[in-house]
Amino acid sequence: MKVLYFLIIATSCVAMTHEHPQEMAMHGMYGTYPMESDATGTSWEPASTQMPGIHRTPDEWLLMTHGYLMAIYDHQGGPRGRKEFFSESMFMFTAQKDVEQNTFALRSMISLEPATIKCRGYPLLLQTGEICGTTPLIDRQHSHDFFMELAAVYTRRFSECNSLFAYFGYPGEPALGPPAFVHRFSAFFNPEAPLTHHWLDSTHIVFGVGTLGFVHDWLKIDASIFTGREPDQHRWNFDPPRFDSYSARLSINPTDNIAAQISYGFLKSPEQSEPHVNTHRTTASLSYNKAWGSSNWQITGAWGLNHNVPGHSLNGALLESAIEIKNTHVVFGRAEYVEKDELFIPPSPLAGRVFKVGKADLGYIFEFPLIPYTRWGLGFVTSASFVPHAIKSSYGGTPLSYMAFLRIELIDSKCKSETRSSHR
Repeated sequence: MKVLYFLIIATSCVAMTHEHPQEMAMHGMYGTYPMESDATGTSWEPASTQMPGIHRTPDEWLLMTHGYLMAIYDHQGGPRGRKEFFSESMFMFTAQKDVEQNTFALRSMISLEPATIKCRGYPLLLQTGEICGTTPLIDRQHSHDFFMELAAVYTRRFSECNSLFAYFGYPGEPALGPPAFVHRFSAFFNPEAPLTHHWLDSTHIVFGVGTLGFVHDWLKIDASIFTGREPDQHRWNFDPPRFDSYSARLSINPTDNIAAQISYGFLKSPEQSEPHVNTHRTTASLSYNKAWGSSNWQITGAWGLNHNVPGHSLNGALLESAIEIKNTHVVFGRAEYVEKDELFIPPSPLAGRVFKVGKADLGYIFEFPLIPYTRWGLGFVTSASFVPHAIKSSYGGTPLSYMAFLRIELIDSKCKSETRSSHR
């Protein structure tokens, strides 16, 4: 809570409407497109997405603070389910300044989850990926590192449509996949991490990434070299940079309401428990967003393929959506299909086998103001997990789970633009 109050006190709101001349300077970090397109790392989301947070513009700087804190009671059903109380959090700060045709920016993001979730993660049926010590995390979701992003950006704008940019993060996010689930609006309100996290956006925290990119109006091409190994279980420190992996991504925002991307990445030895396995990852995603007044709706479809060498080729697909109505009611949901080979470990005879599993969840949040620069919410999400017959004895058929939570978001609702600029 001390971090929350510090961020509230340190920043204040400047209303953002595109009717004022000063807004012409509020372009994106990597070009002259609308700033609302900027998401995590160098990824894009639809330009019509309502940008939350607290903004101010001192001395021609554009400063933004955003974040949330959630207290969650988690009840995962079935024989492999667990009950637990934990807290999720994310706080980010960006600073951006134009100097003639150049843009300089700093990005930072932290999480208190190493203190509130710790090494073993929180219960989440069918989730896999990463380890705690030497124990693989199965049916549990790992915490984020304390430092999620510390990055610097330089952009050179050559015209109204064209720009080149360089991004360096330690940690940071390479040009691979859609915006991370902690940021994209269609996933932002859901306390459950997607089962497809390690198929789509698990590289949103890597210790060492350099990206070069080119923007032409509504098209962006970027490529990265980065550290393929995922963060270790020590969440407070900095892992050594390796720069042994690479990726490339094509992003298009043909209208203010649409953002699409296709990307490929080679990840060298991403899993600490399987250092000899490399992964070729391909992703594609499409998001549609509709904003009106103080309401916003977004739907995202995404697909990812992990081709492990040596190992299996595993698909994952996701469809998720969220609608926020007049800063009071939020309804969100997600459906996923994933092929997983990590649900069992030796000496189980099922170890290493590929199982096609799925999950569907639906949630609601009632939002209300309580103290300045925050929005509070009481929420509930329920989910059903689907497993093949071969492992129903382990999971108990179709287990039902739920989470109940209190959510606090840094925001000033007066700052939510009711009109959106067009970049066509």
